[in-house]
Amino acid sequence: MRVIIVGGGAAGFFGAIACAEANPKAEVILLEKTSKLLAKVLVSGGGRCNVTHNCLVPTVFSQHYPRGAKQLKEALKLFGAVETIAWFNSKGVALKAEADGRMFPVTDNSETIADCLLQEAKRLGVQIRSSTGVERIERTQDGFLLHLGNKPSLKADKLLVCTGGNPKSAGYNWLRELGHTIQEPVPSLFTFNVPGSPFKELMGIAVPDAKVRIAGQKLEYKGPLLITHWGYSGPAILKLSAWGARIFHEQQYTFTALINWIPAFTEESLREHLKSYRQTHPKKVVSSNAMFGLPQRLWKALTNAAEVPADVQWGEMPAKSTNKLVEALLRMQVDVKGKTTFKEEFVTCGGVSLSEVNMRTMESRLHAGLYFAGEVLDIDGITGGFNFQAAWTTGYLAGRAMAPEPEKIT
Repeated sequence: MRVIIVGGGAAGFFGAIACAEANPKAEVILLEKTSKLLAKVLVSGGGRCNVTHNCLVPTVFSQHYPRGAKQLKEALKLFGAVETIAWFNSKGVALKAEADGRMFPVTDNSETIADCLLQEAKRLGVQIRSSTGVERIERTQDGFLLHLGNKPSLKADKLLVCTGGNPKSAGYNWLRELGHTIQEPVPSLFTFNVPGSPFKELMGIAVPDAKVRIAGQKLEYKGPLLITHWGYSGPAILKLSAWGARIFHEQQYTFTALINWIPAFTEESLREHLKSYRQTHPKKVVSSNAMFGLPQRLWKALTNAAEVPADVQWGEMPAKSTNKLVEALLRMQVDVKGKTTFKEEFVTCGGVSLSEVNMRTMESRLHAGLYFAGEVLDIDGITGGFNFQAAWTTGYLAGRAMAPEPEKIT
């Protein structure tokens, strides 16, 4: 039996290894159109590879996927974070959890993960062919015929497609030709561009816990926020971009965000706190004494935005300035115009419709013997190891499902 995997990324390698482990007699061939294998694995997490997330309950883990949460729930029970950690550990690769739940190899080096996958594939006899792109898939009576451009076509009894997300809709046409429905691709995981931002000079300043809300929408997210020279980034922004991917696309990335720098406070409790502070520290200069643990430069910028007089003391603070400061702290208005891709960690929302895939086996409901895994599916997670876990989960389930010999057609 010949099994062909199209795509040399995380899902492709995991699928190839799972299949070869389950059926040592199968001929497993992995095709990668570029000269680089496991490219995303190597660059992710700043070169450390955020393998998964330390959330060990599948039903909770699945809630971190803006697209695919419901369908992934059962799949994660079959092979989730617990199984991923155990799998890598069994291959001699220990993982560690950081305070925010992200998990990395203890080496802090993504090459550890890539080398592990390459060595396992080699040990199991997986044939790896790079610089080999598939132009068209032809369904045959007993399998599939892969047309490889200027290279000889290849026959496959079973076929696993792990080609990742594609930012252009046309990139999925070869799958549309097989009758599959494609959810239109749009970007996910991006930062917000704010041209003319008065905070540009504060680039590099981070706030550990801010809440960002989108005006006119029910979209909001709380977490670390980073000020950049082009606008805003950090987990709060990236995760918000994932949940709002389709809405932001429809709005052509032009919308208003409201930043709450101190989400632990309500307006009532904030006003009460400022009133008390004013009574106990009447001689302190407002703009020179940062509050709420905010960096001094950010505090000064917020008081400037609230038009607080430069040298005014709390005891002389005008009511109008206090009101404006409350607004700046709880609802600072930011006019977003455009987006920027977050480093190399580009994620696409969209892909093969999940209604056409058996999520326990990853097999196409339209073509027996055709499987999908990874980001080619309409699955995407927020930042934090969730996208890699989707790749390990779907790749593993597809690989195991492909392992049994096909029944001969008589």
